Amino acid sequence: MNPTELLRLVDSLHRDKNIDSELVFSAIESALATAVRKQRGEEIEISVEIDRSTGNISAVCDGEELDQAEIGRIGAQTAKQVIIQKIKEAERDSLLDEFHDQVGQLVTGTVQRSERGITTVQLGNMEAILPRGEQIAGESYHNGDRIRAVVYEVKAAGNRVKVILSRTKPQLVQRLFEQEIPEIAEGVIEINAISREPGHRSKVAVSSSDQRVDCVGACVGVRGNRIKNITSELAGERIDIVRWSDDPMVLIPSSLQPAEAEQVLLCDMIGRAIVLVKDDQLSQAIGKYGQNVRLASKLVGWDIEIMTAGELEEQIDRAITAFMELTGMTDDLAQRLVEQGYLSYDDLSVIEPDALMEMGGLTAEQVDEIVEQAEERAEEAERVAAEQKKLKKAQAFADQAAQNQAPVAQPAATESAAPEEAPAPSEATETTDDPDPAAVATPESTEEELNPPTTDAEQAPAPAANTTEEIMDETNATDRN
Repeated sequence: MNPTELLRLVDSLHRDKNIDSELVFSAIESALATAVRKQRGEEIEISVEIDRSTGNISAVCDGEELDQAEIGRIGAQTAKQVIIQKIKEAERDSLLDEFHDQVGQLVTGTVQRSERGITTVQLGNMEAILPRGEQIAGESYHNGDRIRAVVYEVKAAGNRVKVILSRTKPQLVQRLFEQEIPEIAEGVIEINAISREPGHRSKVAVSSSDQRVDCVGACVGVRGNRIKNITSELAGERIDIVRWSDDPMVLIPSSLQPAEAEQVLLCDMIGRAIVLVKDDQLSQAIGKYGQNVRLASKLVGWDIEIMTAGELEEQIDRAITAFMELTGMTDDLAQRLVEQGYLSYDDLSVIEPDALMEMGGLTAEQVDEIVEQAEERAEEAERVAAEQKKLKKAQAFADQAAQNQAPVAQPAATESAAPEEAPAPSEATETTDDPDPAAVATPESTEEELNPPTTDAEQAPAPAANTTEEIMDETNATDRN
């Protein structure tokens, strides 16, 4: 092995691939020692050293120094393999370092292909993937499309690096705000919290360190131009901007806007916030499928419950009555539990024993007895609720099946019954409101005049048609009932 060439290769790896030279020298020495052992046996003692300044290789095997010719023959192939391996490892480590620093950051790439729900995105000289679960529902990506996403995860896969992107994480909303709103990038406005349901709605809480800058107005922009750009990038996702406050009594009502809250009751022990609203604000505060209150709860970190004043009174009465059924419960303790926001057996089953002991002046045994009873009743209530849900689902399925059958039965009865109702006056009464026999007989007489019967065989199908007609009429009568 030419010492000069060896030094040049090591230096080239160090400069081009950013690999430590000492790491390469050590790897080559280790590879040469392994190669000698393969030739002379695993039990030999071998020592290989490379002069860092001249590149000369010296090897001592069982106290005998090997000549340069033999070292060169052994090293020619092994050094090459080591260098190739080190190049691959260096490239992988370099990409790992590069993309590890970009986790949570916004990147822009070009869609290469989409297969089985997985979209491959070209990021410079690196291919990343956007899994189905990290895509916004309803979006479609085509080859050549430019796409923006955040780096969600980076991991080594053999000699390769796997970069996973995401368009569903709240960080994407945050990065887009930083890009579109200069005041955020400059640090004047801060994003304090984000809650998001990708593709549907997000809530972003912001605050300003400069009283002259309105944080909400700056994020919205003139005529909403700033927020429109972000919404467009997120496939039309609705974004609510909330003014942040450290006071939950202020922040919670703001997080539920545009609904108006009348009163907020904070239950610190259980982390619950009961928000009272007027009847006409109830549905807006809860939102479609509970979306508004769900996002608000995530944003502020409190378990928000929306109800009217009347509903709260009913829940309090129901909770006190239920708690008083527990052995060891007192009126005063039940009242204090309700004041702290414990409104069900399920709430009581997760109470901290020390807190209940302090609240009611109880012993550990009494607390365990109360909690155990609450757990049993909570499980029973859950079981009953599950059964009711199952029955309700079965009833809905049966109603749907009945609705599906009704349109099929009605036209058949009308078509078959109309020309042949006359021979059966009683059936004609069910299918028509006219009780006059003459009015019923007229169509039959006209039909007989136009198409007089010829043989008995041709009239044979008539009874069968009447039987079908009767069945259909009975079905119609049942449907009307």
